[in-house]
Parts: sequence; C-alpha cells; structure tokens
Amino acid sequence: MLTRREALIGAAMTAAAAAAIPSLPTMANAAEVAGLPRQKVALVAPPFVHEHEQVATGGPKVVEFTMTIEEKPVVIDDEGTTLRGMTFNGSIPGPMMVVHEGDYLELTLVNPETNEMPHNIDFHAATGALGGGALTHVNPGEQVTLRFKATRSGTFVYHCAPEGMIPWHVVSGMSGTVMVLPRDGLKNERGELVRYDRIYYVGENEFYIPRDEAGSYKSYESLGESYADTLVAMRGLIPTHVVFNGKVGALTGERAMKAKVGETVLIVHSQANRDTRPHLIGGHGDYVWEEGKFANPPAKDLETWFIRGGSAGAALYTFLQPGVYAYVNHNLIEAAELGATAHFTVEGEWNDDLMKQVEAPRPIVSN
Repeated sequence: MLTRREALIGAAMTAAAAAAIPSLPTMANAAEVAGLPRQKVALVAPPFVHEHEQVATGGPKVVEFTMTIEEKPVVIDDEGTTLRGMTFNGSIPGPMMVVHEGDYLELTLVNPETNEMPHNIDFHAATGALGGGALTHVNPGEQVTLRFKATRSGTFVYHCAPEGMIPWHVVSGMSGTVMVLPRDGLKNERGELVRYDRIYYVGENEFYIPRDEAGSYKSYESLGESYADTLVAMRGLIPTHVVFNGKVGALTGERAMKAKVGETVLIVHSQANRDTRPHLIGGHGDYVWEEGKFANPPAKDLETWFIRGGSAGAALYTFLQPGVYAYVNHNLIEAAELGATAHFTVEGEWNDDLMKQVEAPRPIVSN
C-alpha cells in the first residue's frame, strides 16, 4: 500500500529538485504579459467543449482556467466495476482547453485537502520544465498557477506526471487535451478556411482493474489501498477496459453525440498512453490532422486514422445521411469486447443517391 506520507515525501523531493528551474519571465516580457487583455473561461465536461472563437479577433490574450483535482470512485461499466479514479475537474478525460496560437494559457490547479495524493500537470503544448510538470507539483491542500505561451497550433495532450507514479495517475484517468487554433482558423490543403458547426472531444483511456482469486473485479476503500494490486495489473499490459470518456457506453444511447445532416463536426480524439485508430462507421474523415498539428496540411477522405499514444488528433466530417453512426477504435476487439465505442445520432433526410436498398431480403431465386 502506498501511504499518503510516502507520496508526499516523493513530491517534496521532486519539488526541491525543480526549485532551481527559472519560472519568471524577463522584466520586458512580464510587462508585455501584464498589459494583455484577460479572459476567464469556465470549463465544461467532455464530450463538450467550452465556447470559443474559431478565428481569433484582436491580438493575443491571457486565457485563464481553473481546474480542481478530484480523487473519487468511478463506475466504468454497466456491471458496476469501480475504478479508484484520479481526475481533472471530475471527468475522464479532463476538460478540453481552447486558446489561439500566440495566446497565453494560465491555469490554476487546485488539489483539495480531502485528496490523498500529490499531483501536477504536464502540458505537451508547453515549452520547458517538463511541460510545466516541474512547476506545478501540489500536495493536498495546495493550489498552483502556471502560465505558458501557446507557440504552436494543434491538439495536444496534458496529463498528470508526478515522479515515480506517472503511469498510475494517467491510467487512473488523469489526462486531457489543449487545442491551440491558428489565429486565422483551420485551413484545408489549399489554405482555405474551414469551419465546424459542432465540436466533440473523445478521450480514450484504458483501465487495469485488479481481480481477486475468483476472477472478479476488486474494489478498494482508498487510492493507497489500490496501488500495489493496480501496479501488478498495469505491468501485465493487458487492459480490462478500453473506453471512451471514462465508461463503457459513455457516448452511446441517450448520451450519443448529436448532429444534423449538412452539419460539419470536428472530432478531437486523444489517447495519453496507447496507440489507437478511430473509425467512423458509415462516414469518413473529410479532413484529418492525424498528428494533431494544424500547421501541417490535413489528410483527406480517410477511412481510419491513427492516434499515437501520448497525442491527440482532429478529424472534420460533414454528415450526409441521417441515422446512427458508430465511432469506434478499429481494433474491433477493443471496440466490441472492451468498450471503445461511441455513437453519433444524426437527424435529417435520407439521400437515396448515396445509398439505397434496391431489394429487401427474399428467398434465393434459382435459375
């Protein structure tokens, strides 16, 4: 069992080592940042994304976010299997944060006294200090504020990264995404502006739930109690669940993502730990930033795209037919057996020119 004292000692040693890392800008830069306009943004839980401009108006600004770490049990399937979860803002994945290239992202990270563990945040979008991880270690009862400049556009993972415990925190739910939009918006391969009517964020996670001697999933009273068994399960590298947005079925049925025929939807997909391969059954990726970097021209008309572990990508699609579209990890074992399936429900008129059942099933006619 990992005790709270052991965890805090490890965090203190890491924080001491990080103390020598400079965190203050030059006086000139400090004055420039102080003069920028500020915008406070309230985060929303995935698959939804807070309101934002697709094309920036005005110059750079400081975009302020506050995120609270919640350690809590999370039910991850319909059988009641429970993960001793660690989360950013209570959701798996953590909320998406959207800024524009040249903006400053300023995050206040809060670790309530009621939590057991130290935490921090590593922004793949940031430069220096382990992505901010070296400057954001917070013990229970502390908060910290970090600011970094968004110097390149794209979709980027963030995750918790406390020394000695990184994999455990990540596979317990602590990852999310930052989207840095170009100031003049998304562009196709010809440099033309492309817009989206809706945006959804799908965070893919794999979980490793320990089993007892009878093969049943175990549950625990605390994070510390779960640590040793979870470590053994993790090291086996065989996940018990592979899910979208924290739970089997989190984005199906009444919770399916919605759209209408003719609407263009941007789907941002992240996986902080393992490779994955999103596929929209019955649709395509009209434009896909498979590597998640908007400075690169998008690929066109993909059937399945690849998201590397530790990254996020984006796909743009205009729905042309009504109905239910399954959005899956196209390792179909993980989709059908372990949970990596979501749905889009699309309203509108059917187009027979795109697809038509010419004859209904009937007895075979012999010649």
